[in-house]
Amino acid sequence: MDVTDLARLQFAVTTVYHYLFVPLSMSLSLITALLHTAWLRSGRDELKRVTVLCGQLLLITFAVGVVTGLVQEFQFGLAWSSFARFYGDVFGPVLAIEGMLAFFLEATFLGLWFFGWDRLPRALHLATIWVVAIGTQLSAFIILSANSFMQNPIGYSIDAKTGRAQLHDFSSLLFNKLNLAAYPHAATGALMTGGALLLAISLWNQLRRPGVDRAAVRILGRVGAWVVVVGGAGVSITGDTLGKVITEVQPMKMAAAEALYSTTTGAPFSLFTYAHSGASEAAISIDIPHLLSFLGTGNFNGTVRGIDDLQAQYVQQFGPGNYVPWIPVAFWSFRLMIGVGMTAAALAALYLFATRKDRDLPAFLYHPRLRRVMLLVPIAIGLMPLAANAIGWIFTETARQPWLAFGLFKTQDGVSAGVTGTEIVLSLIGFTLVYGVLAVVWVRLLCRLVRSGPGSGTDEHEEPPAPQPAEPVTDDRLVLTY
Repeated sequence: MDVTDLARLQFAVTTVYHYLFVPLSMSLSLITALLHTAWLRSGRDELKRVTVLCGQLLLITFAVGVVTGLVQEFQFGLAWSSFARFYGDVFGPVLAIEGMLAFFLEATFLGLWFFGWDRLPRALHLATIWVVAIGTQLSAFIILSANSFMQNPIGYSIDAKTGRAQLHDFSSLLFNKLNLAAYPHAATGALMTGGALLLAISLWNQLRRPGVDRAAVRILGRVGAWVVVVGGAGVSITGDTLGKVITEVQPMKMAAAEALYSTTTGAPFSLFTYAHSGASEAAISIDIPHLLSFLGTGNFNGTVRGIDDLQAQYVQQFGPGNYVPWIPVAFWSFRLMIGVGMTAAALAALYLFATRKDRDLPAFLYHPRLRRVMLLVPIAIGLMPLAANAIGWIFTETARQPWLAFGLFKTQDGVSAGVTGTEIVLSLIGFTLVYGVLAVVWVRLLCRLVRSGPGSGTDEHEEPPAPQPAEPVTDDRLVLTY
């Protein structure tokens, strides 16, 4: 691996790790705000307990997300300073605004909400969590505008003296057609992650500790399942819109997602394709006729441009070079993203059906021989949307190659001029150690919250302690009563 490959690996590790916490923060803040509102309207104590649990999950996730975001920015400056110099005047305002939102607005109001119980007026206390929820969405929209510039550069000009990109239209950057399609897709995908986490916690408590705080655990599970289902429907709708925009502004990415080498009218979508190494045609292919044309153009008989034609065009337009991304990664990540996400939505829908009309989970799930295996199901459900989100970003970024800013700035030109492979490897080891510590802390805190659930937090093998009569404890100076 050369320096560019190592820098890309470092960026991939830090970015994918950071993005595990971003969608959770986006969704948990909104879910917490909605639950808090529902509790104030209804006064139900179990809703308050569920709200507090969601807020605790948000707090630990937000804290780790901020730290991992700082590490990501540090490695960006370390390994990609050449691109930072070119792109800095565009990216700088976005980072400044996003930093103000994340480090000041969201963090401040999250602290006010967390410590404001019984200290702030109820309406004001509710307003603090809504500020956090809205702030996380604005933060995501703004930072995605920077990524959308990398996918579809607009609103800039190139300074003739410095050769740097200069931002001249901030509104064009924010309302890039790709950003307007990507943000709803990211937001609905984020909803699935938060909903799946709540559903997983509820399922674990129902299987491990049946009967403990049934009302709150049931609310937690059904709210989480509904969020996953609604998020899954939103992902499907917004994904369709995003696919059409990608076909327009990044046709090579869509061609790579299908491994479509020849320009085709009425192009099929392959559910599965296998080709022998070096073969020009697939040995095994399971296709849905005309579906790719519909996904890309909105017309079942639309024309989708192929890899070979686009490669020839880009050679004439940008000069000699290989403009084809790594096809196997693009092809399979696109399918895994869809398959894993939709499986999570289907499992959530199944849970809603199984627990309809105040029903408990089927009795056979509690059989001693099946119960241990079933405890793996909450873990799988909790991880599926996270995996789908991460895989989606792997597709988005790898299928853009060889560009950092599509059609404008190549990846190989963005690596820091003086950085060495050894420096990148050592820094990656350091980042990995930091991330490892953060992972241990976050997982331990998460497991503690999962075990306690939205109830009193007593161990499943112990009965809650019986209340003890109050006894005075005295000394010569004061009396303390417990």
